[in-house]
Amino acid sequence: MLRQAIRSISHQGFRVRAPYARGVAEMKTSASRNGSDVRGLRLSCQLLLVACCLAAPVSAAEIEGVRFPEVHPSGDVRFALNNVALLRYRVFFRGYVAGLYLGEGVGPESLFEDVPKRLEISYFWGIPAHKFAEATINGISANRSSQSVRALQPAIEEFNELYQDIEPGDRYALTYIPNRGTELARNGVSLGTVAGAEFASALFSIWFGSEPFDVSLKQRLLSSRPG
Repeated sequence: MLRQAIRSISHQGFRVRAPYARGVAEMKTSASRNGSDVRGLRLSCQLLLVACCLAAPVSAAEIEGVRFPEVHPSGDVRFALNNVALLRYRVFFRGYVAGLYLGEGVGPESLFEDVPKRLEISYFWGIPAHKFAEATINGISANRSSQSVRALQPAIEEFNELYQDIEPGDRYALTYIPNRGTELARNGVSLGTVAGAEFASALFSIWFGSEPFDVSLKQRLLSSRPG
């Protein structure tokens, strides 16, 4: 600023006389020092901005005000978000929103293979635990033979014991990792894990089997998001 002002005065035909030379020199020195301070402050702000960006949360998809992270790490497995969807109850009421995650490199066509998969569901309504147990039995029975359901009965009962009452805004996560089993977590807190790839396949068939709980929800979650 000072240099521009002096240059403007010179262009108008004025000269800086000797009595003011020392003052001008001191002002230039001060301006130079202030300029260095400004540049240093600017650099510090830039570094702080970079640090904030690096520390910022991973980007997320949002639906009905609910966010689903694009990536979810679980031990040595990284899950990538495939898609999100809204389930409506009687057309007008929002039931829940869900996000389907698959192990990195796994496509939705491989969902029923022995691969890492995760379903997160965020609820808009309170639901008692016994309703989840009933829905689990009914959903598996609709997609598996009676013989298969009988064979899976111990695992189904074990899993149903994990359910808790849900309040609006709560989130369940069902995570299957090969050789570990299917974990049920509520709001990020693990409630337990049930072993078995066949049980995991039966459980996920509730939403993605030939007789899913909701066809449009299934189609949306299995579809690819626009790039």
